[in-house]
Amino acid sequence: MMRVLDIVNEPIKNMDQYLDKSSLESSIVASPSLLADRFREFSNAAPFISFFKLFIDPVLVVASLYLLSIPFNVAMDGYEFVLAALSFLLTAIMLDGMFLFMPGYSKLWVGLGRFVAEWLAVVVALILIGRISGFIDYYYPPFIFTWFIVAPITLICIHIAIREYILRVDLGDDSERSKVVVVGINQPSQILVKNINEEPFLKMDFMGYFDDRAVSRLPKNASAQLIGSLDVLPLYIKKNAIKKIYISLPMSSQPRVLELIDELKDSTASIYFIPDLFVFDLINARFDNVAGMPMVAICESPFMGLNGVIKRISDVVLSLFILAMIWPILLIIALAVKFTSAGPVIFKQRRYGENGDSVLVYKFRSMTVMEDSEQVVQAIKNDQRLTPIGRFLRKSSLDELPQFINVLEGKMSIVGPRPHANAHNEQYRKLIKGYMIRHKVKPGITGWAQVNGFRGETDTLEKMQNRIKYDLDYLRNWSVWLDVKIILMTILVVFKDRNAY
Repeated sequence: MMRVLDIVNEPIKNMDQYLDKSSLESSIVASPSLLADRFREFSNAAPFISFFKLFIDPVLVVASLYLLSIPFNVAMDGYEFVLAALSFLLTAIMLDGMFLFMPGYSKLWVGLGRFVAEWLAVVVALILIGRISGFIDYYYPPFIFTWFIVAPITLICIHIAIREYILRVDLGDDSERSKVVVVGINQPSQILVKNINEEPFLKMDFMGYFDDRAVSRLPKNASAQLIGSLDVLPLYIKKNAIKKIYISLPMSSQPRVLELIDELKDSTASIYFIPDLFVFDLINARFDNVAGMPMVAICESPFMGLNGVIKRISDVVLSLFILAMIWPILLIIALAVKFTSAGPVIFKQRRYGENGDSVLVYKFRSMTVMEDSEQVVQAIKNDQRLTPIGRFLRKSSLDELPQFINVLEGKMSIVGPRPHANAHNEQYRKLIKGYMIRHKVKPGITGWAQVNGFRGETDTLEKMQNRIKYDLDYLRNWSVWLDVKIILMTILVVFKDRNAY
């Protein structure tokens, strides 16, 4: 078995390796508050970890299904094969056993709780797919329910065994410990040192900082660990057998960084550079490679690659399920709109979609006017333009239900920044810095801002600024579980929120 530390501690000798190692990728994060979490996620891209997540765990889940078929005397025919294939795919996408067996990643009970929640999500997805397709009627219930229990227990036991193996083997040999120093005292370097001290499996001994600034200009909590200026660094490295040097200097110090690296070539220490990218407002920042050129993405959509596939699949599956459940409600609302006021049932308005492209967004008509021009007036309290049932539709958000069709068309997502009228986009993009970044993703039926109290009229610039703040926070921190949380919170908000009218 490949040892985790052999992967993590391998020095990066050229830029190609640099792009493949998430230990340095952890220094590029969505926001300063997430740096510690991203640092712990460095092992996510390691081949050993990815192999378990994308192959071993799904194989174990499918194997437990086949083994249970023996005592239950269930023939593994075509329907069971479909179940096995779906289980393999959903487990690879939704289940992350790293939280269980990676020492130092999280407390065991926290990882266990998350693992159980992820497995329940897999089970719910299988049941929903089974009901929609009708396949669920072809399975023997005691066999399936037993498998739902046995499969996660099997994975938990195996992952805990791996965790204990890593702790015993990788932490047992002190001869492999590395002495490390950090050049430059700033936010990235302090968080790096904090995590080195807290993660014993890294097998690193932090010796101290080197910085040219006066002690009075250094953070008080780190100045006590200052060894000296950069001039004494080369000699210190030779005398103390330093294995790793982490350079965390601002980009403006590039000439000094190059000079320092040149001075350190007379040692065998591995040298790492921590780019201080906090000078940028980072949105899904990461290392990338375009046409063979290494580069850093500063502002990018979180739905690139596999994340985009996961997002789209979840949107389509949930939209089909919801529309299948609510079609009688849609019919009743359509008839109510038609017979209570003159005009079409569906109101279509141009909004900015993904990448700022114009899309038509559907809503049940709740007003007597059909505004879709350069001047659009937001709905206000006691708005005289509302139809007899318009106020109820807007208050309950039932007017938004046709947007599930937009989701199936690929124009919208279930969760994402709420779309504004094009006229409002043109107005606020001039007033709010970073406003248009929210259009890096598809607009959503519900969003992070809406469940945090910024739903309804934005009659002041401050309200819109707060809404944008939450929209960008969603882009920085997106995960499947954040989407699930927002959907559940939306259900509660619809019943108690007073901001919508």
